[in-house]
Amino acid sequence: MKGYEQFKKNIFQITGLNLTSYKERQMKRRIESLIKRNNFDNFSDYFNGLKNNDELFDEFINYLTINVSEFFRNIEQWDVLKDDVLPKLFKNNRKLKIWSAACSTGEEPYSLVMLLTNFMPLNKIDILAVDIDEGAINKAKTGIYSKKTVEKMPAKYRNDYFEEIGRSYKIDDKIKKQVTFKKMNLLEDQYPSNCDLILCRNVMIYFTEEAKDKMYEKFSHALKPNGVLFVGSTEQIIVPSKYNFVSENTFFYTKKG
Repeated sequence: MKGYEQFKKNIFQITGLNLTSYKERQMKRRIESLIKRNNFDNFSDYFNGLKNNDELFDEFINYLTINVSEFFRNIEQWDVLKDDVLPKLFKNNRKLKIWSAACSTGEEPYSLVMLLTNFMPLNKIDILAVDIDEGAINKAKTGIYSKKTVEKMPAKYRNDYFEEIGRSYKIDDKIKKQVTFKKMNLLEDQYPSNCDLILCRNVMIYFTEEAKDKMYEKFSHALKPNGVLFVGSTEQIIVPSKYNFVSENTFFYTKKG
């Protein structure tokens, strides 16, 4: 299907989303499936549809940003965070600055709030969570989840912080209050500074090597010395020293002091 190069330029103009930074074959295939599903003939017609139809536009953004998550995804990695990484961070500072990047529909920052209750009072926890998809952010703020997203989390947290409503689970407002959600484009926007812990998991796999390189540099600058970047299961950094990182545990990278 022709017209993808112009489509990328048009999308960048109206969203700030740079599709060139995503792996092309994978991204183009995803968009072509949306075009066919919505009965458009080509990229140009589909773009005109996106401009004039809010429902189509929301579907496009949600589909592109791949909002698939669950609470305590890869639970063994959260155990390392609780048993090893966080105790080290708390040795130096009782108040941590924590950023959940590409937070999707909120499962990750909310998981982190629950985990942090092992170390500090709930009302002292403060997490910044960002995503490019406003629809995902709005769902996170609502805090209602399917049974599948909560089934692998420790039962203690599910019992203490969720209300079962029919087939859904509603997270306690006490947890929601500790997270500040914000729209942010990781490729273009300025990152927070002086972070103790950054979570960016299961996102980088969709980007080109050039985009990843740029983002790892920015993550490194966003961390304090001895701060930690927590990545996803398939996202090991091949040469962490390039970004001033040391690999302390699999999936955890400490910025050199």
